[in-house]
Amino acid sequence: MRIIGGEYRSRIISFPDAEGLRPTPDRVRETLFNWLGQTLYGRTCLDLFAGSGALGFEAASRGAERVVMVEKNPAVFRALQDNIEKLACATVFATRQDGLEFACRDAHRYDVIFLDPPFDSDYLPRLLEILSQRLNENGMVYVESGAALEFEPPWRAIKSGKAGQVHYQLLGIVK
Repeated sequence: MRIIGGEYRSRIISFPDAEGLRPTPDRVRETLFNWLGQTLYGRTCLDLFAGSGALGFEAASRGAERVVMVEKNPAVFRALQDNIEKLACATVFATRQDGLEFACRDAHRYDVIFLDPPFDSDYLPRLLEILSQRLNENGMVYVESGAALEFEPPWRAIKSGKAGQVHYQLLGIVK
C-alpha cells in the first residue's frame, strides 16, 4: 500500500494478509485527509485497531507530532514495527494490545482518533463512550464501519461517506 501525501508520499508500507484486516482504500484516505486538512502539524493521533497502519502513517507523513498505533495481531504488529523502522518514523509508536483494552487504560488526550474496530464486534458504542474523554478540545474521531451509524450526544457527524461496503464518518463532540 502506498502513502498518498506528505513527507512519505509514494513510499510503500507492507503488511501480512490477516483475517479481518481491511486497509483503508486510497480514495477514502484522500477524502479523510481533505476533511482533516492536508497537514496535521502539532497534532497527536491515535490509530486504534491500526491494521496496516495506513491512517497512522498518513498522519505522520502529514506532520503529526505523535502517532500511537494499537494492534493486537502479533504478525500485523510486527509489520507495523518494520514499517516504522523502514520509514524512520520517529513520531510513530506502536503497542501490541487490544484496542478496547488500550482505550480503557490510556489516559492521554488526542486531537485525532482513527477508529476502525472489527465490523463484527460490539466495540464501537463502548469505545465512543470512552473516547469522548480522550479528545483534546476540537478533537475528532474518524470511524469506519460496515453499516451506516447514528450517533448520540455528545457525538455529531461532521462529514460522512461510503465506499463499497465501508461507511466512514468524521465525528466531533457537541458543545
